[in-house]
Amino acid sequence: MVRDYNRGSTAIRPVELQMGYNAWAEGSCLISMGMTRVLVTATVEDKVPPFLRNSGRGWVSAEYGMLPRATHERTHREATRGRQQGRTVEIQRLIGRALRASLDLKVLGERSILLDCDVLQADGGTRTAAITAGFLALLQAVSRIHAKTPFADKPFRGWLAALSIGLEQGEPLLDLNYEEDSRIGVDLNLVMLSGGKLVEIQGTAEHSLFDRQLLERLLDAAEPGFATLFQRQQEAFPEGQAVIA
Repeated sequence: MVRDYNRGSTAIRPVELQMGYNAWAEGSCLISMGMTRVLVTATVEDKVPPFLRNSGRGWVSAEYGMLPRATHERTHREATRGRQQGRTVEIQRLIGRALRASLDLKVLGERSILLDCDVLQADGGTRTAAITAGFLALLQAVSRIHAKTPFADKPFRGWLAALSIGLEQGEPLLDLNYEEDSRIGVDLNLVMLSGGKLVEIQGTAEHSLFDRQLLERLLDAAEPGFATLFQRQQEAFPEGQAVIA
């Protein structure tokens, strides 16, 4: 099977992580996964939503959007439609859940961090790329807080990344591009912490059903890709280890 970048079935696309891409945000990361490019910025606020006031816990949330020409054909900005599409809402909730899972929100304290995830160019895996880059933007923002006022404990539970994996004619395909994603029989989005702890599995039988054995096979096939992403994250922002347990 010939794939883009002459990669094997369980290899990820070339990945580049550029920290501090935005000069004004407390944290930022531009990720390139093949032709997919997502910019994530982190904004820190010294307040929390009403349901968390006086709880001693912090909050992390995300907003997600695609530029009009992120895809082959121009799409209308959702602001011109007057509302977000269901896909957008679902993706930003996933990103928020994933990033909150990487943190001990009580150690973070009563402050909020908002991640803005903007897809500059899409070729599959935009939500997973947003999570991988979003973690680094969040890590940079929290590291800056720690540099000014050190936390009593390390707030992060580990490094966090996300990847897509699919099943085509019985064979796993890791880190799907758009063309692969559009034809794949089974499609999973995986979120994982370093150390092998799973945060979320989104699985869909697009054109064929799958059983537990196939699910476990897909999870096993994704592990080397996650190991590569964790290594790239640590190379991109080694300072982050100071706040990771």
